[in-house]
Amino acid sequence: MIQETLVITQNSSGKAHIAPMGIHIPSGSPDEFIILPFRPSTTLNNLLASKTAVINYCDDVRVFAGCLTGRRDWPLKPAEKIDGQVLDCALAHTEIELVRIEEDETRPKLFCKAVHSVNHAPFRGFNRAQYSVLEAAILISRLNMLPLEKIQAEIDYLRIGLEKTAGDRELEAWSWLMTVIENYAANRQRDAAVKTEVGQ
Repeated sequence: MIQETLVITQNSSGKAHIAPMGIHIPSGSPDEFIILPFRPSTTLNNLLASKTAVINYCDDVRVFAGCLTGRRDWPLKPAEKIDGQVLDCALAHTEIELVRIEEDETRPKLFCKAVHSVNHAPFRGFNRAQYSVLEAAILISRLNMLPLEKIQAEIDYLRIGLEKTAGDRELEAWSWLMTVIENYAANRQRDAAVKTEVGQ
């Protein structure tokens, strides 16, 4: 099973780094987690150095969208059992320790175990707008991997659910993501135009 979470790691100076990340949970092992950060990445560097991290479960999709659009300054509080940070808006969090590593040139597997879990508030479920923002955030993270046409087609479909069920938070998060896509598309058009001019 993969859960969409926000992973917080920190470097040797105590600076926290928040990253939206799909965490793998082995079947029948709720206290075991597999994190697959890309190489290179701040999450990977911090986790290898500190051997700890905090998995945050959150329904404020602005944090997911914000972290992918340069908005990483979200209120934090100290973790309880490890040297780490917890999102202030987290509904729940799990503090974890790194157990072993399965090396890979692109995405090493980091096997972790829970050392402490806390519930802060009830989870009342995602509405369609929140789901749309999460899916759009994943698409944004893959702009350099997927054809732009495919991304735009999926965004058009996700917009249907967003427009029917969004609140202020979801609309704000969506606008951040759409700005990134619009800028990416504009840059591609400009680069294509430059190549055409050079080729003439």
